[in-house]
Amino acid sequence: MPELPEVETIARGVDARVRGDRIVEAWFGSHREPFKTPPARQASGLEGRVILGVHRTGKHIVCELGPVQGGSSGKVAGQPSGQWIVHLGMTGRLLVTTPDAALAPHTHARLRMASGRELRFVDPRRFGRLEFRNLAAEEGFAGPGAEPLTIGAAEFALLFRGRRLAIKAALLNQSLLAGVGNIYADESLFRAGIRPRKAAGRLTKAELERLRMGLREVLEHAIRLGGSSVSDYVDAEGVRGFFQLEHCVYQRTGQPCRHCGAGIRRIVVGGRSTHYCPQCQR
Repeated sequence: MPELPEVETIARGVDARVRGDRIVEAWFGSHREPFKTPPARQASGLEGRVILGVHRTGKHIVCELGPVQGGSSGKVAGQPSGQWIVHLGMTGRLLVTTPDAALAPHTHARLRMASGRELRFVDPRRFGRLEFRNLAAEEGFAGPGAEPLTIGAAEFALLFRGRRLAIKAALLNQSLLAGVGNIYADESLFRAGIRPRKAAGRLTKAELERLRMGLREVLEHAIRLGGSSVSDYVDAEGVRGFFQLEHCVYQRTGQPCRHCGAGIRRIVVGGRSTHYCPQCQR
């Protein structure tokens, strides 16, 4: 499943290509699974609106939409009056392309833009979700947990105070930190030198600060490299990321640690495959 760096990379790429563009026509497929909002309501809500900007909230991509327009694709100032919210699920892709580009199998949405571009949502396994919100009648979308890239030391420590569950499981709890998944939980715990099974509530202040900064550093570096392409992930142009080439522990079972040479181990924590170095993580 795409995690924070992958979703951030896609959101930035889509924003750079369609910000200020107007949605002329919205088409949706017949499979019901991807639609949190009925397709007909999404189409009527989207058509004619200008995309004011695209950003990430947790693991969701949020397209901020202006009021319905009838003119050109020029930029529109002002507050958003609608949102199109995309969750990629496990295999979802949000691609900016041209109308004549080959239509990928399992394409569930096509937004035709005034500029001639198309914004397409492709999802073979149909675990992704598409939602439209009219902000005149509904609350805007907000992530369930804190933002890992900006959270402060005190707030971060408070998230884990008194918690008995393993720190790896706590990092994956989206109500605590929005956007962190298996890859970056493993990599940040390695960077912080913390065993994944250690109880979250038993971490010292120093360990928590190492983890907070390690998590931020790993996420920011992964964003710079376009995310990790370990399965289906590609960016808004269909290009794979490169951070998987720098994984220190994730999916490196039995391989030598890049720092000390010890064999990387795999265990299961909270039902999730977990990788760590027995020497570097204490």
